[in-house]
Amino acid sequence: MHAQQEVTMALSSMTHLTSAEVAALDPYAFLAVLGKRVIHPGGRRSSEESFRRADFRPDQQVLDVGCGVGTSAMAIARRFGATVSAVDISPIMLTRARSHVRRTGLAGLVTVTYGDILALGFPDHTFDRVVAEAVTMFVDRPRAVRELIRVCKPGGRLLATEFFWREPPTPEAREIFLGQVCPGMQVDTLEEWVRLYKGAGLSNSQVVSGPFEMMTPAGFLSDEGIANCLAIMGRAMTRLSYLRKMTWLMPRLQRAVPYLGYLLVVGEKPATAWGGVVAQAEEVAGGVAPERMS
Repeated sequence: MHAQQEVTMALSSMTHLTSAEVAALDPYAFLAVLGKRVIHPGGRRSSEESFRRADFRPDQQVLDVGCGVGTSAMAIARRFGATVSAVDISPIMLTRARSHVRRTGLAGLVTVTYGDILALGFPDHTFDRVVAEAVTMFVDRPRAVRELIRVCKPGGRLLATEFFWREPPTPEAREIFLGQVCPGMQVDTLEEWVRLYKGAGLSNSQVVSGPFEMMTPAGFLSDEGIANCLAIMGRAMTRLSYLRKMTWLMPRLQRAVPYLGYLLVVGEKPATAWGGVVAQAEEVAGGVAPERMS
């Protein structure tokens, strides 16, 4: 099925999901259906850390890969005046992101299109900044990271947010999170993630880490605000299938929360010798001293 057909189907069915379709939604898509706006591990906290290190400017072209409902893409355009290409593979996310961009009047700065992190439809060296929030952990990670770097301009900057294990999880917590809540997701230690990005050729790397608070009561409130928290809870009560999904999801997430955190990897694509970097993309580079946040 072509991407445009998928999006068209999503437009017609977003408000008519069957109970079985609701039950099958991954946590990200389910939260988007309920109206959650911040759907990545570090929440607004990690986004602000990313913005502080990005040096966004009005003359830049920015790529937001795995844009979700468009929250970060819109913030970059509104606050810094950059032109943002926002891509996602999920029809539900694309539908939500396009609706949000239209409503906020940012269509002149933010373009939302289908895009696969493993095969981005952009030429080499296109973007000044490449942002990826919680995307590579679902796919072939070395290939995805190489693709992110490929479309970044030499001297440009890549900013990626990922889940990581802050503490070694119990076997039960690992199975619940990776086997039930997010099957197929890959979560590593901080050092393993850093080696992956360094090995793909990033230079001048910085790493920030913090707790996974997005689905805690305090984090939910901080990310969404009182009004949207109430709106999300109200939507969850409108259908029995939503309520069942929420009561299944939340206790399982809480079992994993103590062990999970987010990390933000920031690095630059070398301005010279890029061919040599590509040739060595799958080699494991040395570690980097992480900058941790409490």
